[in-house]
Parts: sequence; C-alpha cells; structure tokens
Amino acid sequence: MSESLLQEYDVVVVGSGGGALTGAALAAKAGLSTLVLERTPLIGGTSAYSGGACWLPGTQVQQRAGLPDSTEGARAYLAAVLDDPDTDRVEALLAQAPRLVEQLEADPLMDFEWIPFSEYYDAPGRVPMGRSIQPVSIRRDELDPAVTALLRPPVERDRAGRPGRSTLSGGQALIARLAAITVREGGTIATECSVTGFGRDAGGRLTTVRYDGPQGPAEVRARRGVLVAAGGFEGSPERRAAHGTPGRTEWSMAPRGTNTGEVIDAAAAAGAATDWSGEGWFCPGLLQPDGSGAFTLGFRGGLIVDQSGQRYGNECLPYDRFGRVMAQAPERTPSWFVFDSREEGRLPAIAMPEGERAEHLAAGTWVEAETLDELAARAGLDPAALTATVARFNELAANGKDEDFGRGEDEYDTFFASAGSPNKALVPLDRAPYTAARIVLSDLGTKGGLVTDASARVLDGDGVPIPGLYAASNSTASVFGSAYPGPGAPLGAAMTFASLAVEDLLG
Repeated sequence: MSESLLQEYDVVVVGSGGGALTGAALAAKAGLSTLVLERTPLIGGTSAYSGGACWLPGTQVQQRAGLPDSTEGARAYLAAVLDDPDTDRVEALLAQAPRLVEQLEADPLMDFEWIPFSEYYDAPGRVPMGRSIQPVSIRRDELDPAVTALLRPPVERDRAGRPGRSTLSGGQALIARLAAITVREGGTIATECSVTGFGRDAGGRLTTVRYDGPQGPAEVRARRGVLVAAGGFEGSPERRAAHGTPGRTEWSMAPRGTNTGEVIDAAAAAGAATDWSGEGWFCPGLLQPDGSGAFTLGFRGGLIVDQSGQRYGNECLPYDRFGRVMAQAPERTPSWFVFDSREEGRLPAIAMPEGERAEHLAAGTWVEAETLDELAARAGLDPAALTATVARFNELAANGKDEDFGRGEDEYDTFFASAGSPNKALVPLDRAPYTAARIVLSDLGTKGGLVTDASARVLDGDGVPIPGLYAASNSTASVFGSAYPGPGAPLGAAMTFASLAVEDLLG
C-alpha cells in the first residue's frame, strides 16, 4: 500500500496507532489527500495490543447503555483526580469526545459499545462499573484484505511470530476499522517509513517531512499540516535514562523496535517545546523467560512482596497506580508475586502474555516449593520474613479487612475477584505447593513529549503554535499529567486530540 507515493499531500500523519488513524480517517473523509507514515511493516503499534477501551465520556454510546455518565460528571471526576490540569485542554477533550464518537459512528465501518470496567479512582463523577467504550468486534473478512494484511497481531501472537485471529476485537478492531476507513476514502498507508526530520518554510510553517523508506531517504510536503502521533520513547534506553523514566525498555509493552522517540526529538529540533513530567502509563509486568515484561492486572489472589519479603501496597490497585507504588523504591523491582495452588498452578491474575508455567520454572522467572520456607530460599528471600508476611495476610483475609493497605475496599479491587470471603479480594494462601513469580515495572508507553494546546497545535518554547504542526497520543505531554483516570484514557485522549487537529487544519 506504499507504492508510488506522491511528493505532496494535504495531510501527513506520522504513526499508525489509534490517535494517528483517527486523524487520518477523519482527514480523508473530509476530502483531504492523506498519507500515513508507519515506521514498521505492520500498523497499529501498542494500540493494536490494547483491549481497545476508549475513555470518551458523555457520548451517545453511554446514553444507549443507560449509564449515569455525562460531560459534567466527567468534568467533576477529572477535577478530583488531576493535579494542576491544563483547563483549556481538559475542556477541549470533554467537549470534543461526544462529537467525535457521533462522527465516527456515522460511518458504517465504525460501531462502539459500552464495556463494564471500573474507573481507577474513587472520586466525584465516577461512573459505577466505568464509562469506557470500545469498538464492536468484527470479522477480518468483512474488511479490506489489503488493510487487514498490515494489522499487527495481538501481543501474545506477535511476540511468538504468529498471525492474528479471524475475529478482530478490542484494539485490533479499532485499528482495522480506522485503517479501512482511511483507505476507502483514498488515504495512503506507507509502511517501513521512518521519519528522520521536519522542515519549515521561509515563513516558519512546517511543510516537509523527511523519512527513510524502502527506497532510501525521501521527503514529502504537507500542504495543510503534519500530525505527529507516533508513540513515545519507551523503546529507547538512552531517552528513558535522559528523562528519568522508571522501568526498562525490555519490560515495556510497546512492539519491539518501535517508539524510540526520534520523531519527538525531530519535532523538538524544529522548535517544539517538550514536557517529560508525566513519565509513563505504568503497570506491574510479569517477567518472561526472554527478559521481557507482560502487562499484568486483575489480581484475584496471591500477594506481592519486595526483596525483603514484605508487602508494600494494595496489589489490587489499578495497574498504573500500583506501578507508581513500585517505582517509589528501587528495592521493589523486581518483586515476587506469591500464590498457592488454588488455580492448579495458574497465575491468579491476567497477564498478556502469561507464558507457559514449565518455561517459567525452567528459566527461574517462577519458582515453586511445597513450603513457604523452601519457596523463600529459592526466591532469595528471608524465609522468616516471607512466612510472617503470608501469616499476616491470611489473618487479614480471615477477618475480611486489609488493615495494612485497604485491599478490597474499592470497586476496582473486587472487579476481577470472586473467591474470597468475607472480602472477595482477600484470598488466603494456604494450599501447597506455592509459587513465586518475578514482577518488574512495565509500562504501556511513556507520556512525555511535545507540548500542545487545546487544538492539538504543537507549541514552541514561547508558547506560540508552530504553523502546520500538530501532535497527539504518547508523542505529547499527556492532558492527564501523571494520572491515569480510567480504562482507555490513553486511546481516548489520543483520538480526541487527533480529531481536534484535523478540525483546526481544515480551518
């Protein structure tokens, strides 16, 4: 789909995740000649790995589902959970979300539904069981095969070199639907095109995108504008170190070889301001035998201890919040997730991918033993400390109240739980054999980068928009700062600001 590229388009989109393809689809539908430049051979990036949840409040989808959701409620919620928010950008997101969903659902290729998934903070405006929405699943053969052939498979299949599924759901459905709209409307998706720089004309307008493509170095001009939505810098150890971002590249959930930050740096070289304070979208990561991390959430049993054998937080916290607890102290990485045999040796949590137990045991990323003392010895922990920690946890489980960290007191804590009594989130560890699995600090991407305004225009060091340059997704400093309000917040924000960019460049 990247043959015979023109030398000039109305809009050039850098990246192919949810934000990038929302912008591309809307630009193409508006009659603009649109080019998408994707660095890798496959489209979708981390968005294709995701569950496809979109935190887009106050839309017709929530209304259809009869939810007590509204723009006003979302405003109150964000006011409670965000620190020092950019009010203009927050208001732009809230106003645009309903319009964006209405615009997308007007297309026969796009359909959303509500998914129950608790929001991440107990705060005013929170919707019981969440307000997030997702694209409806669709069969691969219902879409243009030239598009679906480019779709990055789900993470557990992509890492294993396996193809995607016949039914596309979650992030797979989102990316495939948006890409199909883009191509149907005449847009071009060019893969294996790595952006290396930008050029501005004599008047200061950003008009040129330089890239390395299959035929070597090239450049393309953008008559209306360039939208940068190419992910963050989680794939670059050097940039993570330079910006003080916790975790490691090999533990990130980004597809291998992607999101290394060159596009952000290229925009900065063209005069863009940057802000790195949001750090990242963090999560506990189940360490894999190959050294990678696997996004882990939904703990329904077990407990997590640091290298001293002590618990240090509520394991059932939303993943970003627990990840930030991990990041507070170096000795918390790696941690050990300790569980018993209640689920016949399977992990009492959701890990994507989980991996095979036998392979974990062979690699030492998991250890097992008939007693806690023996388990501690194999994990390099103090046996007395681990035994005392488990005894304390079992006592709390019997009483139904986690007096140490409050596990089970919030709606999110019990969303994935079912077995505990009297507290569903507190399940005792008392059935040998026992297993300990290594947990590292993973992320779903970084969230520092280009500074933008309420129209997604990229600002220079003086706070003045750079004509012709727009940005969304993890290429920008997040509208949510260091917070993660609820399921699909990264995708919802990326899609919303990409659509605002298109509105602005349309004039």
